[in-house]
Amino acid sequence: MKKLNIGIDIDGTITEPYYWLDCCNKHFKTNITEKDITKYSISEVMGVSEESYLEFYEKYKYEIHSTQKLRDDVKLIIDKLMLFSNLHFITAREKDLTLITHEYLRKNFIHYDNLFLLGSHYKVNKAKELSCDIFIEDNYKNAIELSEAGFYVLLLDTNYNREPLNSNIKRVYNWIEVYKNIKTLFLEMEAI
Repeated sequence: MKKLNIGIDIDGTITEPYYWLDCCNKHFKTNITEKDITKYSISEVMGVSEESYLEFYEKYKYEIHSTQKLRDDVKLIIDKLMLFSNLHFITAREKDLTLITHEYLRKNFIHYDNLFLLGSHYKVNKAKELSCDIFIEDNYKNAIELSEAGFYVLLLDTNYNREPLNSNIKRVYNWIEVYKNIKTLFLEMEAI
């Protein structure tokens, strides 16, 4: 039986998409709500300079990334997907977060075959290298780049990614829908 190769983003994809909001509001003394987060750039959302945001992030990144909550049903679906898929976590996180990312996934009993911290949002080359059949993402720009490179993308809905989609991207609203779409793709591949 051929296994699917699935590329999976971490932040905002397996984790709640607004995981950083409480910490940012406290630090910048703001009252931004989830409804206000209509852009991917956190500095733009918070109304601060990129430099101020990066200083904040350097100070709190380990705390933020070790305490993120998982999206509903992630563990259940990952457990099901591992039965017929190779699961490759591919994140834009910097390499200095490698240990804490492994710890986070293990602590939350999230199974995976590989973990790649790219230090960049550009994921097309890694998806090609891994021969991904499908990619699960929350970042609109990443979804467009991956889809234009020929990858089928499941885009988990957030307030910051509601822009027009092309035919290689399917918007999904939860991990149950992720599973249904991947199962359909797997059954189609098995029939070939």
